Amino acid sequence: MTFRLLLSGHDTIECAYYLAPELGCLLNYEHLAAEKEALRQSKSRKPKVIKLGSEEFMLAGHGTQSGYPFLIENADFSIQFGEFNQPNFFVTFRSMALWHQSAEGLHERFLAWAKSVGMFASLPEKLSRVDFSFDYHLPTIDFDEDSFVSNFAKDNQHRKHGKVQTFRFGEGDLALRIYNKSDEIQESSAKTWFYDLWGRENEVWRIEWQSRKEWLRRVGIRTFEDLKERQGDLLRLLVNDHTTLRIKNEDSNRSRWPLHPLWQDLQVRVEQMAGLGVVRELDMPGLLGERQMRIAISVYGYLKRTAAIQCLLGDLPKMSHRLALSHLGLMLNQIHDQLTWETDVERRITEMRLGEW
Repeated sequence: MTFRLLLSGHDTIECAYYLAPELGCLLNYEHLAAEKEALRQSKSRKPKVIKLGSEEFMLAGHGTQSGYPFLIENADFSIQFGEFNQPNFFVTFRSMALWHQSAEGLHERFLAWAKSVGMFASLPEKLSRVDFSFDYHLPTIDFDEDSFVSNFAKDNQHRKHGKVQTFRFGEGDLALRIYNKSDEIQESSAKTWFYDLWGRENEVWRIEWQSRKEWLRRVGIRTFEDLKERQGDLLRLLVNDHTTLRIKNEDSNRSRWPLHPLWQDLQVRVEQMAGLGVVRELDMPGLLGERQMRIAISVYGYLKRTAAIQCLLGDLPKMSHRLALSHLGLMLNQIHDQLTWETDVERRITEMRLGEW
C-alpha cells in the first residue's frame, strides 16, 4: 500500500480565558451593547466591522447559544465574551490560522490583543477542545470499518456513489474521524488553501482525533504550555491503546490482527512528538468526589429499604426520606463506638493515601 504523510497539526482549538480590566480599559460594554442593539433593530444580517485595540473584528448583532452576550470574529479568532460571564472570554482558534500561525502563536496573539484593550489574564487559560490531524496522501483504501479495533462504543460510515468517504467513531468527549479530506473540501468546506500546504489537490485522507476537556485532563492538559509538553502523551494513549487499524485475518481475536502499515506510520509519527511520559494524571479530588457519590447512591438505596421496613412495621402508607434518615440515624447511634470509629477512619485514610480504595 502506498501512502505518505503530508501534514500534521491542530485543526481546531477552543479555550476559555479569565481576563480582568486594568485601569483605563478600552473595552466599553455599554457601547458594544448599543452597537449590537442597533444591528438588531436594523434587521441586517451583516455584522458590523469594529476596531478593538490591535485587531479588527466583525461584531454580530446577537449573542451566543453558550450564553455570552457578545460575539466578535475575524479570520483568525471567534471570540465570545461578556462582562459578567465566568469565564468571561471563550475563544475558538480558526483552522486556517492554526495551520499558518501555530497554536502557541495564536495564543500569544490573543493575549497581546487583550493587553491592547487594557486587560490581563487573571487566571491561567483552560483548553476545552483540541483537534489533532494527520493528513496522508492515500491513493487507495484497503480497509473498512471492521478493520478498526477500538474502545469506542459507537461507529458509523458515510458513503457516496458506493465509495466510503468517512469512518467515524465515538462522540462527545472523544471522537475519531478518518475521512477523505479532498472530497470534503470540494463538497463543503472550500478550504482550498490546504492544496498549497499539501502540494496536491486530491487523494488526501485525514486521521483526526477530536478531544475535549475530559480526555485532555487525563494527561494534565489545561494550558497551552501543557499542550506543548503533553500532547504526545495523549496521542500515544489514543493511537496505541485506544484505537488501532488492523489487517483482517482468520484469527477470532481481533486484537491479534497485524497492525496496518498506515497505523504503524501514525504511531511512529506520534512517538516522535513531545511528551512527559505521562500515562494519566491523577486527579485525587476528582477520584475522592466520585467515590463519595457512589457511597451516597448506595446509602440512598439502603435509606429506601429502611423506609419500606418502617412502613411495614408501623403499618404506614408511606414515609418521607427525612423521617427514614432519622430512623437510620437512631440505629447508627445505637451501634456507634467512638474508639472504633476513630481507629477505623484513621486506617481508611491511610489505606486511601497509599492507593487502597
